[in-house]
Amino acid sequence: MDKKVVIIPTYNEKENIEAIIRKVFTLEGEYNILVIDDGSPDGTASIVKTMMNEFPQRLFIIERSGKQGLGTAYITGFKWSLEHVYDFVFEMDADFSHNPDDLPKLHAACAECKGVAVGSRYCDGISVVNWPIGRILMSYYASKYVRFILGMKVHDCTAGFKCYSRECLEAIDLDDIQMKGYGFQIEMKYTAYRLGFKVAEVPIIFVNRKLGTSKMSSGIFGEAFWGVIKLRFRKFHRKGQ
Repeated sequence: MDKKVVIIPTYNEKENIEAIIRKVFTLEGEYNILVIDDGSPDGTASIVKTMMNEFPQRLFIIERSGKQGLGTAYITGFKWSLEHVYDFVFEMDADFSHNPDDLPKLHAACAECKGVAVGSRYCDGISVVNWPIGRILMSYYASKYVRFILGMKVHDCTAGFKCYSRECLEAIDLDDIQMKGYGFQIEMKYTAYRLGFKVAEVPIIFVNRKLGTSKMSSGIFGEAFWGVIKLRFRKFHRKGQ
C-alpha cells in the first residue's frame, strides 16, 4: 500500500483541528497526518499532542515559533515527508474548506499522472460556496492572470488542496522556492510543470470556513502578483543538476 501523509498547517485552529483529524482517519487507505503549527496561542498544538496518544504512528506534529508563512510550513512538511519515505504528500487546510472525502480522488489522479493533482475550484465552472462575490472574482481572475503570464494550462493556479508524488517533490529544489504566502502555491505548481511533471486537476467544491478566522491578506496577493512575473523569467533545473 502507498504511504500517504496529509500536511495541515495551523495557526489558531482549535475549533477545527480535532474534527479534521478524526475525519481524515475515518478514510480508507491509511492516511497519516503531519500538523505544522506556528506557535498558535489558542492551544491548537496541545490538542494535537493529546490526540497523538490515541493515534500513535499516524499523527505527527512539528511546532514552530511564531507565524513564518504558509510556504515555509509546507516546505518543512515536504522535507519531513521525504525523510520519512512517503509516496504521496498532500496539502490540506484545517478548516474544512477542503473536504477530506476528496483525498482519495486526489491520490488516484496523482498516482495516474505521477506529478501533481490539484483540487480545482475552477476546472468545472466555479465551485465555491459561501465566499463573498468579490473574493471569488479575485481568486478566479488571479488564476486567469497566472495562466496568461506563465502559459500553464491549469484552471486553479492558486489552489491549496493538492497531492504530490514523491518523484515530483524529490525533483524540486525545495530550498529554491521563494514565495512564502499563497504565491507559494503558484510557484510549486509551475516549478513541477517546468520540470516536466503533469499537473492534473480534480474538480472539488470549496466551502468557506464556518469556524475560526481566515489568514488571507492583501499582502499575500501582492506577493503573488509580482512573483508570477519573476517566475516567467526564471530558469528551472531538477535538484542535483
